[in-house]
Amino acid sequence: MQIKATTTSLLDWTGDLLAVGIFEGETELAGDLAKLDDKLAGIVKELIAEEEFEGKAGSTITSRVGNKNPVRKIALVGLGKLEDLKLDSWRSAAAAIARLAAKEKSLGISLPVGSEAADKIAQAMAEAIVLALHQDNRFKSEPEDKQTKLETVDLIGLNGQDGAVAKGETIASGVILARELVNAPANAIDPVAMAETAQKLAEECGLAIEILERDACEQFEQGMGAYLGVAQASDLPPKFIHLTYKPDGTPKKKLAIVGKSVTFDSGGLNLKVSGSGIETMKMDMGGGAATLGAAKAIAQLKPDVEVHFICAAAENMISGHAMHPGDILKASNGKTIEVNNTDAEGRLTLADALVFAEKLEVDAIVDLATLTGACIVALGNNIAGLWSTDDSLAEQIKTAAESAGEKFWQLPMEEKYFEGLKSQIADMKNTGPRAGGSITAALFLKQFIKDTPWAHLDIAGPVWSDKPDGIDNKGATGFPVRTLVNWVTS
Repeated sequence: MQIKATTTSLLDWTGDLLAVGIFEGETELAGDLAKLDDKLAGIVKELIAEEEFEGKAGSTITSRVGNKNPVRKIALVGLGKLEDLKLDSWRSAAAAIARLAAKEKSLGISLPVGSEAADKIAQAMAEAIVLALHQDNRFKSEPEDKQTKLETVDLIGLNGQDGAVAKGETIASGVILARELVNAPANAIDPVAMAETAQKLAEECGLAIEILERDACEQFEQGMGAYLGVAQASDLPPKFIHLTYKPDGTPKKKLAIVGKSVTFDSGGLNLKVSGSGIETMKMDMGGGAATLGAAKAIAQLKPDVEVHFICAAAENMISGHAMHPGDILKASNGKTIEVNNTDAEGRLTLADALVFAEKLEVDAIVDLATLTGACIVALGNNIAGLWSTDDSLAEQIKTAAESAGEKFWQLPMEEKYFEGLKSQIADMKNTGPRAGGSITAALFLKQFIKDTPWAHLDIAGPVWSDKPDGIDNKGATGFPVRTLVNWVTS
């Protein structure tokens, strides 16, 4: 499929499906759309009247035009109210149109440019088209006949934005990598396979890579006892993955992205029972998947920023070697942790990964993790939690997320809540009281950062969708690759 920012006008475009955006409450035709209606013998006005189309956000209607016309089908897509228009409005509209056109060969999209810069709109639309049409049929012996037939997409009115289109397609490729890693079952993506994926990514995109095996993790600082404690029950070895992107010149900043990479979470000896979602725990490496997806996109976009991508990959399993509730683990910064719940394992792997990241002397660290069900209770399935020790960094993430169309809500680092994590026999426990569970998880992670500006993203809800929504299809969403890429490239 080729996406082009075309010089062809709305009135001159020819092909299978022409889609036009209309604002809510502005269904009286004017300008080029009125001229198009005249050219098509009034079919646009007739379609609006018959379907009682109002232009509400996400609404679509289509009609055949006839073989004697230069356009075979016409589609109208609602953009919502003009005053509510934002960048994600173009993204959502383009996704809806792409799904309508999946069985066509050619598509023309004409959406009003509005107040946003044309390059941002072109990028957002390109992202949406690629992601809305993405299908993951790798594990089906006979995939359903739902493959897209779309060959060309013309973005009408966005002439000269080919670079922005290419950027959108590049970012979408990183999102798709993250989606496919999360969609894959745990017998396909385990710590070894995740390391192999990172190795292949390094070779294809020119990234430096080191993979610390168990022995190296034991020798790092005072030993990665927290991370290795999680990994010790599995028959598969842990793989501590460190990818590095460096620009050609002197980097303006050095950043680190750390993703939780538990490729399957049984809960350990605090076993997840049936009905607890254990069958979905292949997605507990959603943070690591997004980290690798961001690495793929950033390596191709080549910003003048040095970025370290860290994934402490492991399985949380059950065996005679499993860590017990009540065990005390020692992290690589020397802090000791009483394990009062083996199912709060993600923060243990992140603890040592954060220590490792800070030793790289970066300017900022962002970690992302499917960390707590408490965050889903607080914010639902569509909004991720954000905590930070640095107001400037938090604002950067929020700005990047707004542009990406990915939703975050900042929650407080309420230091008083750390009282619930105190242990009588160790420096801390790995879980606290049920109340404020996502906040205490963030406070736990904070113990493994000294001075570096740091943000924690709890993405437990948005990494998975049970139904198509906007640019997301059912299954893994690739959240928040777009936010991470925007943050780094800005």
